[in-house]
Amino acid sequence: GEEWLPSAPLHVLLYKFFGWEDTMPEFAHLPLLLKPDGNGKLSKRDGDKLGFPVFPLNWENKESGETAAGFREQGYLPEALLNFLAFLGWNPGDEREIFSKEELIEAFSIERIGKAGTKFDIAKAKWYNEQYIRTKSNQELAIQVIADAAKDGMELSQEKAEAIVALTKERVTFASEIWSENKFLLIAPTSFDEQVASKKWNEDAVKVLEHYAGSIEAHSGDFDGATAKSLLENSAAAVEVKLGKVMQAVRLAVTGAGAGPDLMEIFAILGAKEVAARIKFAIESLPVAG
Repeated sequence: GEEWLPSAPLHVLLYKFFGWEDTMPEFAHLPLLLKPDGNGKLSKRDGDKLGFPVFPLNWENKESGETAAGFREQGYLPEALLNFLAFLGWNPGDEREIFSKEELIEAFSIERIGKAGTKFDIAKAKWYNEQYIRTKSNQELAIQVIADAAKDGMELSQEKAEAIVALTKERVTFASEIWSENKFLLIAPTSFDEQVASKKWNEDAVKVLEHYAGSIEAHSGDFDGATAKSLLENSAAAVEVKLGKVMQAVRLAVTGAGAGPDLMEIFAILGAKEVAARIKFAIESLPVAG
């Protein structure tokens, strides 16, 4: 670190004094990592205060009992963290940002190290994590999803876990979020977003959904995303309601929320019987706005 610059001449003199000049290393100094606002050197306390880790792994001071969060335990992938750290104070001289370890070794040159301090931008670390999650196979991520679901007492098949991954991995920052933010795919909602319900849950929505639930139950073939969409469009047309006006209410009835992944793919994962059951529960539970 550059705070060692003033003592570098002393280090050189010591090597010369002891007659170690033949084995004396070449010295290079890196710019400081600065707080996110750029005012001062980054410290562990800054991470504690601002809610991000500064250690690779969870750390505990055995004497004081003081603890600090680690990047690994917060869900950062090793390759994402390495890529992020490499760009703190260095750049390859072009627009590339994603590098494997081997590519970093090949591209690195000391001449590309900057002289000014570098702000520690945790949002950029999260961005790197997102990019690396998206490159992982559905099969690999599904293993973690199955394990996360098991901690909540839920059993997932590999096939269904992979379907959940495919639906949601483009939307998450950490792999753990694939399960934590999408539990509704196995656990039916018992409450509904009140703000969305107050604005979007109305008589037109109920008419469409009642017809749709009946159509789903009467349908005997495969229930994939395309089929789910076709049946919904037909239901809206049958009760003479524009589908766009009630789509958020449809999502609310099945997921409990007003936003999320592709709704028709959600229906395909849930299956016809579950979608119809959730719609009926929402119709029974939610009062129609006046």
